[in-house]
Amino acid sequence: MASNADAELVPSAEFVPTSHKGLTYPFGAAAPAPGGVLSVAPGLRWVRLAVPGPLKHVNCWLIDDGEGAALVDTGMNTDAARAEWQALLAGPLAGLRLSRVIGTHFHPDHIGLAGWFCAAHGCMLEMTRGEWLTARMLAADARDAVPEEMLAFWRGAGWDGAAIERAKARGWAGFTRIIAPLPLGYRRLVDGQEIAIGDNRWRVVTGSGHSPEHACLLDETRGILIAGDQVLPRISSNVSLGVTEPEGDPLGEWLASIAKLKRLPGDLLVLPGHGDAFHGLHARLDALDAEHRARLDELAVFLAEAPRRAVDCFGRLFRRAIGPELLGMATGEALAHLRRLEVEGRAARVVEDGVWWWRAV
Repeated sequence: MASNADAELVPSAEFVPTSHKGLTYPFGAAAPAPGGVLSVAPGLRWVRLAVPGPLKHVNCWLIDDGEGAALVDTGMNTDAARAEWQALLAGPLAGLRLSRVIGTHFHPDHIGLAGWFCAAHGCMLEMTRGEWLTARMLAADARDAVPEEMLAFWRGAGWDGAAIERAKARGWAGFTRIIAPLPLGYRRLVDGQEIAIGDNRWRVVTGSGHSPEHACLLDETRGILIAGDQVLPRISSNVSLGVTEPEGDPLGEWLASIAKLKRLPGDLLVLPGHGDAFHGLHARLDALDAEHRARLDELAVFLAEAPRRAVDCFGRLFRRAIGPELLGMATGEALAHLRRLEVEGRAARVVEDGVWWWRAV
């Protein structure tokens, strides 16, 4: 597993860098093909796995770690993802042993196969406590029927009866179906902590809003940031208000996390959970911040015209039609923006017959 420590951290001549909206993609259009691996730096390799839904793929990262490798994020627990990993382990990664599995956050496309790998390789899972406990809570809540609190949440957001019935038909314990059983114990990651992986040291940098305590990994010496879903190059991560913390302020946390990450060097090579590796961290953070603040301002004007439900706000927040497959995420995102306006003193909520109506203040 050893790699040439003297090799330069630059793409080889086979890559043609591209630029778009202030970001530079040093590997151009190159990305790991199914069953393939791409080296992005000495001792650091990129694997891309298919996931169902609009995201289409998730990025996983292998960091040389002594005689083995640390795996950062795993893909979802699907037959297709397992088959892809098995092909990799029989091909370009033949003989690979994992020293640890690191989960950036609890979402199933990032830790879905963590338990599978930990059991097969006898290694530890490393996560922040907020992400670990959230994953364990969701995995433990394996009831079949949708809880009444969730039905009330959907009604409050303005879902009609047909939408609620479709969601009820899908059942409740979906999380457990797309993650392998997690190990009972884990190794905690803490903001600011430095961890040694092979010959390099990585600092844990946490953010929130997309998830409770998302861990990014920063190699300051080589200028690399494994960003998970905290910074994506072409899309904004979903920031949702959910039933488990209905009076939270995830968008406020997201904006604060953007400000925190702006304190990192601007020339880092950013390795995101989805999309392509890029340079231009500060430009991307500025764009994400401006996008959400513009949406808040537009939504405040929309509420000044008349009281609105969350579902009424989709047309002002999203550039696509919201069908049944995206209704849950769109609802959470709309509620996060409405709640942020409430925290800022620009909106207030009134409940009528169990439905939440938001008006401008």
